[in-house]
Amino acid sequence: MSKKPDKNNDQKTAEPKPKYFKEQFDEEDVRLVFRKHPIVMRKGLILGAVGILVGPLYTLILTYTQKDNPPSLMFFFVALLLSFLLGAILMFPWWVRWYFSVYIMTSHRFIQQTRSLMQVNVVDIGLEQVQMINYQISGLEQTMLGFGTIIVQTYVGDLVIHDVHHPARIQRKMVHVLRELGIHPTQRPGLDDDQKKVIES
Repeated sequence: MSKKPDKNNDQKTAEPKPKYFKEQFDEEDVRLVFRKHPIVMRKGLILGAVGILVGPLYTLILTYTQKDNPPSLMFFFVALLLSFLLGAILMFPWWVRWYFSVYIMTSHRFIQQTRSLMQVNVVDIGLEQVQMINYQISGLEQTMLGFGTIIVQTYVGDLVIHDVHHPARIQRKMVHVLRELGIHPTQRPGLDDDQKKVIES
């Protein structure tokens, strides 16, 4: 007696793989995802800290300028709450730029997605184009905080990624992914140095 085909099994096999980003192809797998060091938000953190101080400083000024009618404790807490809200608003664009700017290494390509509130930039490099992956840590700040620069050299130019968190670890993982895929980054003949493009991020 012949067995009937299991419809449930057919449906399971027909289900597409989950996608980690919108531009992901059906046949590619995500091998590595990383972001820059949170240090890139330092200007936003400074602006946010200044925003948080606005309410308490305003309350302090009123306390000394209006001694007969100083602000109440409720006024202080409301001003402090509004200050935190102002600080969050000032820091929000910097957080968006950091959180939504990611670097993705799949089984087919290396993708750089940098996003802000008003701009989106995408760089797509096939893994077979990669010649060399290097990293650089320079200065006391980068050494103490653990961030640096990764340089992805291709035969059409260099992709320079600044402020990468743990660049040595990320570089080692990138090279390991290439070796797993049978791609050995070596210096291959390409364009002259004058013809190569440099993309900095």
